[in-house]
Amino acid sequence: MIVAPVIPESLAGRLREARRLTVLTGAGVSAASGVPTFRGPDGLWRNFRPEDLATAAAFRNDPALVWEWYHWRRARIAQCEPNAAHRVIAAWSKRDGCRVITQNVDDLHLRAGTEALVRLHGSIWELKCWQDCGQRTWRDERVPPVAPGHPGIRSSDGTRVGTELQGCPRCPACGGLARPAVVWFGESLDPAVVEAALSACECEVFLSVGTSAVVYPAAGLLHEARRRGAFTVEVNPEVTPASPVVDLSIQAAAEAILPALVPLR
Repeated sequence: MIVAPVIPESLAGRLREARRLTVLTGAGVSAASGVPTFRGPDGLWRNFRPEDLATAAAFRNDPALVWEWYHWRRARIAQCEPNAAHRVIAAWSKRDGCRVITQNVDDLHLRAGTEALVRLHGSIWELKCWQDCGQRTWRDERVPPVAPGHPGIRSSDGTRVGTELQGCPRCPACGGLARPAVVWFGESLDPAVVEAALSACECEVFLSVGTSAVVYPAAGLLHEARRRGAFTVEVNPEVTPASPVVDLSIQAAAEAILPALVPLR
C-alpha cells in the first residue's frame, strides 16, 4: 500500500491509459456540498440514529416520524449543489469505458450530468407504494415546509401536531402510503443493480471515493475489482478498512484531489 498526500504521477498516468475505469462513490463525495452523512457528526437527528429510522419496521410503526425525517433530509439536499468532485466524475462518465457506481441517494451526481449512473441504494427523490400495489416507482421532488404546525411534523416540545399521516405522500394508483424508493437497512439491493455493479468491477482501474468501506455489498466491490486484476485506489480523508489492502490510498477530500486528475485524455 502507498499512502500519498498528493497525486502520484503514476496514478495520473494509469487513469489516462485505462480503457476501463470504474468509480465508486460514497457519502464523503457529497459532504462538501453540505449533505448530512449518516456516520458523521451531523448524522444524528432529534436523538434518532439513521439505523433507527431507515428501516421497514420503523416505517410500519410510525410512518409520519420517518417521513418527517425524510422531509428534513430532502429539504437539506434541495439546498445543496454538486461540488468539484461531482463535476469531475460527471466529465469522466462521458468517456468510453468509464462507469460510475454510487451509494448516495441525493442524486447530486445526476445533477452534475453523470451518465449511466448505477445507484446502489436508490434515490431520495423517488417514491414507491408501501403496499406494493403494482404502481411503478415515480419521481417526486416536492419538499413540504418543515415547521411547527405543519401536519405530520412535531412541534418544538416533541409532540405531534395535526393529523399524523397528513404529511405523508400517497401512492397515485391506490391512495395508500408511499415510502422513499431507497434501500433501507435489512433490505436487499435490486438484483439488476447488483449485476450492473459487479459488471463494472471488470476494469483496469477501480477508484473508491469518499466511502467508509464498511457497508456491504458496496464495500465488497473494491475487493472484487482487485480480485479481477484492477489497480485499486482509495480517496478518503480518513483511514478505512480498505486502506491496508488497496494499491494506493490517498487520505484527502475528493473535491480537493479529483480536479487535479483532469483531463484524463
